[in-house]
Parts: sequence; C-alpha cells; structure tokens
Amino acid sequence: MPEPATLAYLELKTAQNLFGKAPAELPEEQLGKVRHLADRQYGLEGRVLRTPEARDAMVPEASLQAALEEIRKRYPEEEEFYADLARNGLDPDGYLQALERELKVEAILEKVGVNAPRVSEIDVKLYYQFHPDQFRRPETRRARHILVTLNPELPDNTAAAALARVEAIATRVAKDSKRFQEQALKHSECPTALQGGLLGDIPRGQLYAELDAALFALRAGEISGVLESPLGYHLLLCETIQAERVLSLEQARAPIRGMLEQRRKRVCQQAWMKQIQTS
Repeated sequence: MPEPATLAYLELKTAQNLFGKAPAELPEEQLGKVRHLADRQYGLEGRVLRTPEARDAMVPEASLQAALEEIRKRYPEEEEFYADLARNGLDPDGYLQALERELKVEAILEKVGVNAPRVSEIDVKLYYQFHPDQFRRPETRRARHILVTLNPELPDNTAAAALARVEAIATRVAKDSKRFQEQALKHSECPTALQGGLLGDIPRGQLYAELDAALFALRAGEISGVLESPLGYHLLLCETIQAERVLSLEQARAPIRGMLEQRRKRVCQQAWMKQIQTS
C-alpha cells in the first residue's frame, strides 16, 4: 500500500511544479492530473528502491537536516512551514520520511550515473571544434547610470524640474568623472544607486534603445549627455569595454567537460530506469 505521507508529499511537489499551487487550490481536472503523475512517480521510485543498487544507499542525517532546513528557510516563520504542511495533509514526521525517501532515490541515481562513460580530452576538443557559436561572447560594456524619474504629481519630478536636476548632476560629473558613483548614490532614483549606479556588463540590445545606442557610442571612461527613456532622464558612464571574443579551448575546457559529464550521466540513468521498468 502507498504511504499516505509520501503520496501527499509527491502530490504537493507535482502541483507546485506544474501549476504553482497547492493541490487543494486546483480544479478537479488539474488535481486528477497531479494525482496520476504523483502515483506514477511513487511507483517509479518504489522500483528504484527495490533494485540491488539501493542496497547500500543511505542518506546521512546531516544531509537530511540540511535539505529540511533549506525548505524551512522559504518561510518567514517556522510556524508557517508547519501550518503549510498541515494544509497539505502532512505532519513533520511524515514530511521528513518523504524527504528522506526522495534523497535516497537521488543517491541511488547518482550511484548509477557513476557508470557513465568517461569524458576524454578528445571528446572535449571535438565538442569545442564542432560548436564554435557556443563560445563566442559579444562585446559588452561595463556601465553605470544615474536616473531621475518623471512624475508630474511630484514637484521635484515634473519634466522641467527633473531635467534641471539631471543637468546639474551632469555638470558636476563632467568636471570630475570620478564623482559619478558618489552622485549616483546621492541622486539616482534607481535601486542601482546603492552600487554607485552599476548596471553591470551590458551587451547590445539589453537597455532601452536610446540608452543602448548612446552606451555603445561612448569610449571607455566617457559619460553621456542627458538621455531620456520611458523611466525618465539618465546619465550613462561607460567604465570599460570588453571586445567581442571567442573563448579559448583552455577557457572552455572545464564547462565543456562538466556539461558532457552531466549529459552522459543522464543518458546512463535514463537507460537504467528504462531497464528496471521493463524487467
């Protein structure tokens, strides 16, 4: 007989993954789909747990508690976590039992994945050679900005007042570009003000068209004139320019190897799962 706590746990996870809701919030049709998938998952996990590979699999208590704590942290208060469990037909012991079962299945699959073929240096080089587009990096510019927003209901943010404010800031930073971060912290009305107006490393096409064109016309160290976007008035600083480039094999080697290893592990696990379903 299926364990009620484990089924409730699987139904909760399936409902959240598929619909972003708890099972009790779903209409009958969606709830039926969730229950069908949860039943199927329960059966598959049962097959995994009955295999010879499961014989030595275990979940260390520290790993179980760490996983539980990671889930608890999603709730502002611990009481809310337990209340949510109760709403979904779970109690703390049942939840812990279901979580341990899930982690044990994952451990078994990891054990199976160890049998995947090893990734050789030739595999890495061939992947690099035949997938060049994956290793091209576009030109980026490290940018900072200062934003003064438009709001006709606020005296300091009417079009005329906002323009006057940003022009005064522009005058100050034009005299000393090193003051840009300080002026952003003092005057910018964007959350990036706390980081001195830092937008980060920006590729083409990420900003509003007006800002994008201005940023990619600047030289490193230059500050734009006053720019207007739907948000308001901006000043942009282009701190550095990273030219378009292609990652070398040396730079790409570790990511390629990791990707190929994960891919081969999944293939190995999928083949094993198919085998235990038909045996």
